[in-house]
Amino acid sequence: MSRMQDKYNKEAAPALMEKFGYKSVMQIPKLDKIVVNIGMGEAKDNPKAIEAACSDLAAITGQKPIVTKAKKSVANFKLREGMNIGCKVTLRSDKMYEFLDRFFNVALPRVRDFRGINPNGFDGRGNYSVGVKEQLIFPEIDYDKIDKIRGMDINIVTTAKTDEEARELLALLGAPFRS
Repeated sequence: MSRMQDKYNKEAAPALMEKFGYKSVMQIPKLDKIVVNIGMGEAKDNPKAIEAACSDLAAITGQKPIVTKAKKSVANFKLREGMNIGCKVTLRSDKMYEFLDRFFNVALPRVRDFRGINPNGFDGRGNYSVGVKEQLIFPEIDYDKIDKIRGMDINIVTTAKTDEEARELLALLGAPFRS
């Protein structure tokens, strides 16, 4: 069991139960999955870019990413249905908690002028999304080996019913929200 999972079981779950007055332990919100996504517009011109992004994502998450394809053709973007446009990884259980621990405690403090993550990134249903401008904040990425700086989207999916519950859950897990 990871340190973050242990923190959830010992501190976060009892605190959430007390604050929101749940009758059953099954009502307590918990993390469901984390989806890390890199969308790349230049992939249609440069097929090697997908491979580089996938290798970066694999190094960061410790899991092999899947290549995402365009669902529709868009003439303005010179995009055809079925073209490779990015890659994503879905993390669950132990790898999810391990990634979240590294993201909050190692990667985010390495962001220049970091004052905390935006507390308004919730979707209304208890899920949180945050964007990262460069993959260099993760210590697994070697600065000399990257070809281009790429950003990524990190979506944290919880079982919480409201944003308030999800915000409290992430705060108890150590999310550095901007005040």
